Amino acid sequence: MSLAPYVAALARGPGRSRHLAQAEAEDAMRLILSGAAEPEAVGALLMLMRYRSESAEEVAGLTRGLRAALPDWPGPAPLLDWPSYAAGRTRGVPWFLLAARLVAQAGGTVLLHGWNSHQGARADLRAALPHAGIRAARSMEDAAAILSADRIAYLPAEAALPTLVDLLRLRTVLGLRSPLNTAARALNPGGAHASVQGVFHPPYRMLAVESAALLGLSNLTVLKGGGGEFERHPGKPAQIDGLRDGGPFVRDLPPLMDAHRRLADDTHGASALAALWSGALRDPFAEAVVLGTAALALETAGLDADPADLWAGRTIPEAA
Repeated sequence: MSLAPYVAALARGPGRSRHLAQAEAEDAMRLILSGAAEPEAVGALLMLMRYRSESAEEVAGLTRGLRAALPDWPGPAPLLDWPSYAAGRTRGVPWFLLAARLVAQAGGTVLLHGWNSHQGARADLRAALPHAGIRAARSMEDAAAILSADRIAYLPAEAALPTLVDLLRLRTVLGLRSPLNTAARALNPGGAHASVQGVFHPPYRMLAVESAALLGLSNLTVLKGGGGEFERHPGKPAQIDGLRDGGPFVRDLPPLMDAHRRLADDTHGASALAALWSGALRDPFAEAVVLGTAALALETAGLDADPADLWAGRTIPEAA
């Protein structure tokens, strides 16, 4: 089997080309991961999907193909899945890591996963994780063990599915992101029933919701966040889209405070995460980012907890 029929379906021309069905996209992804597909065909397939704007069926199919290549998750499913595959130039310190820690403090288990080291030291979460008191895993088994001990863990995509990272690196060859950047956010390696997602561009909100529904996810919140991460800017109104008990919803949220600071204007380094948590750093804007993001994550996970109370009662994290 080759990718040729799928490339042809996408590229036949006006009036004849079409999107791939979910099963076709899944089969194409399995073929790519097997190593049997020609690299020219891989690039053509991904860029044609990108040019046509990937459909929810295609994203769901690609995600199912990726999941089939994952090792089995070796423990109880986490409560909340938190992907991080963005960290673009428009973001600053990843304050959302502290929001994820508040969810863990509320009793939920949070599995962060992602890949962003390719975008420079400031974007690399692995450098920031110790300052947020979050340990990075070396494998799926290690992630499950850390989750059991700490209720929060970060699983690098390289440790979960190295071939996915190889495919994401094609961005440097092709010059553009591919539908795999969308599918990676839906990977959900621990099989959680609730997830949060950040996107760069508003149209991707509904794409994430529709593909998640096809994948059978129960609860999802999607936000156009800082640098494409799931991180709420407290000085701006926000539209969130998602799923609750499998049904779609849309909600408009007012600003949390009067603030005109851009996340990209943040001059703090990664050590500010520990400083803000400990109280050594006083930054009302950063604190509002954490609490506003945590509120959305807690609701998604179904946890009835007040972020302000959690913040007031937080414990100082140890360096990982």
